[in-house]
Amino acid sequence: MSPPNPFAADATPAAPSSVPPPPGSHDRSAGEAAAPGAASGHDLPVDAIHARLGALAVPVRGVEEVAIFAALDRVLAEDIVSPMDVPPHDNSAMDGFAFDGAALAAGRPLRLQVGGTVLAGHRWPGTLGPGQCLRIMTGAVMPAGADTVVPQEAAVCHRADDGTETVDIPPGAVRPGDHRRRAGEDLARGRTALARGSRLTPAALGLIASLGQATVPVFRRLRVAFFSTGDEILSLGTPWREGAVYDSNRYTLFGLLARMGVEPIDLGAVPDEPQALEAALRIAAGRADAIVTSGGVSAGAADHTRTLLDRLGSVEFWRVAMRPGRPMAAGRIPRPPSANDSAADAGPAVLFALPGNPVAAMVAFLVFVRPVLWRMMGRRHAPAPALRALAAEPLRKRPGRTEYQRGVVFQEADGTLRVRTTGPQGSGLLSSMVQADGLIVLPHASGPIAVGDPVEVLLFDGML
Repeated sequence: MSPPNPFAADATPAAPSSVPPPPGSHDRSAGEAAAPGAASGHDLPVDAIHARLGALAVPVRGVEEVAIFAALDRVLAEDIVSPMDVPPHDNSAMDGFAFDGAALAAGRPLRLQVGGTVLAGHRWPGTLGPGQCLRIMTGAVMPAGADTVVPQEAAVCHRADDGTETVDIPPGAVRPGDHRRRAGEDLARGRTALARGSRLTPAALGLIASLGQATVPVFRRLRVAFFSTGDEILSLGTPWREGAVYDSNRYTLFGLLARMGVEPIDLGAVPDEPQALEAALRIAAGRADAIVTSGGVSAGAADHTRTLLDRLGSVEFWRVAMRPGRPMAAGRIPRPPSANDSAADAGPAVLFALPGNPVAAMVAFLVFVRPVLWRMMGRRHAPAPALRALAAEPLRKRPGRTEYQRGVVFQEADGTLRVRTTGPQGSGLLSSMVQADGLIVLPHASGPIAVGDPVEVLLFDGML
């Protein structure tokens, strides 16, 4: 059974004081020990994690009015109701000739006299008589007495020596009512043009502008602080040293957050030192609605994050039955009393502590964090761009965990969509995320995938 798609359903979650407790206990495998501070000793399935994270998604309430040019990717805070019909009048969908379609007769040509020209932005002052038509441009108001437009290329024009012009319309070239846009066929007066919670895409901006509206009410930007943890992490510009790696997670997290339209707050790289981690978490909780960290959530002796979070806030630690991205923590951290924030909806900061391996961090963000942040931003619906493709190669998979393998989608000559992996699937191979088109989702209960089996692919286009 495939895990539920967290992007596809609306939700208005409650705001409990902590992440809900896990469901009934399960037997542990032989030799499996519970991680310190973990909610339970077993790996939780992906759908169970989605259920817990849904309780964290309390939408912001602050609203501001912004100009259309500043509204791209913001989330609409109020329904926009059309104050007018769009288009406001019947108009031509083609360059051609407007006439009364009742004059058409099956199997017979029709000859009409051209009585003038009507341009877009202008209205013909008279009324067409029998046997007449008007040359009309795309978007021009349909003249009184006309309900049909024959495209210019489908008509045969004749000009007499005295300058009069006639048009022959061949049989079957057009039907009554063709190529006429009716008033209000896009939007009727009083109809909801955009619903509260809609993401303002380029098309949405154009729709708002078509209503004559120069500004739009949007929810305030969600503030998201992020930082990396680990003594082995080097910031850019720092000389390389033995045993260290340059920080990549901060930059992928920045890109993921910026693409969502939030206000990213970079707090840098934090060493594995309890006082430094505590200071970073307190600063983040004071400045942001949500905090995203990478590293420091495994059971390693130097992983201080879980100890601090247990002390600072209401946080649970999970081992997720997924690959990549098994360790994760989430919960709330109270804002410090000194936080200088006048926002009426400021509450505890929501924390997501992700794995440190680059691919694991990105996958955990896309699968778990992104849908929660969308809902915190007030967005009502955020479907993941997904498609079905046939496996182009055998995919190794064992039941009992959800796997997200990096895949490349291609099309066969017959139109069949297929997907192959990028090769080795190690959680530290960030180059595989660059090469991939998306994530091949192998559900919790499934086993190995054979060549030709259908699989779901979550496309990066629209996610990254």
